[in-house]
Amino acid sequence: MLTLYHCISARSFRPLWTLEEMNLSYKLVMLPFPPRVFAKDYLAINPLGTIPTLFDGDMRMTESAAICHYLATKHGPSPLAVDMSEPDFGPWLNWLYFSDATLTFPQTIFLRYSKLEPEGRRLPQAAEDYRKWFLGRLRIVESTLAEREFLAAGRFTVADIAIGYGLMLAEILELASEFGPNVTAYWARLKQRPGFERAIAAQERGLKEMKGPAGVTL
Repeated sequence: MLTLYHCISARSFRPLWTLEEMNLSYKLVMLPFPPRVFAKDYLAINPLGTIPTLFDGDMRMTESAAICHYLATKHGPSPLAVDMSEPDFGPWLNWLYFSDATLTFPQTIFLRYSKLEPEGRRLPQAAEDYRKWFLGRLRIVESTLAEREFLAAGRFTVADIAIGYGLMLAEILELASEFGPNVTAYWARLKQRPGFERAIAAQERGLKEMKGPAGVTL
């Protein structure tokens, strides 16, 4: 049994979207955000208190992009994965790592110091610097999409899910108006996918069924 611990619109949305694209059976456990503050019992499951956590039987993973990679390969074969024999195997892996290590990282700093910290601890200058940093890093996505529909291998893969979540978070943070035309069109295409729509519906159902407060709303 696959079990995913998830917070509404958090990085755990990447594996949730992957699960829905692959039509895999899974159990979704919704938690308030951040769970290390509002769901202390979760620390027994993931001592870092971070989201996501995925269990595949007794096997546990906590990195969102790695979980997408794992699902697409371990539970494949799936067109969401790019095989080592394909020319775009290296670029595909690069986009997967880029999605969290490079693209989402400045968003988390922007989110913390513009919205999550108490009013007296917010740092507008730091938030603005990291906003610009995110948009600067997004330029490589904009240029890559100038002549292609998806990021790698000529098809939709988990690389698009991983990068797509960064665009989802940017939209939540009201940064989408600063996307370039290629990223804007790409994000519109991704949101039209039935797998994306099912993942949105799944987290909304889970939120309604969750007991207690939802915590901070992203």
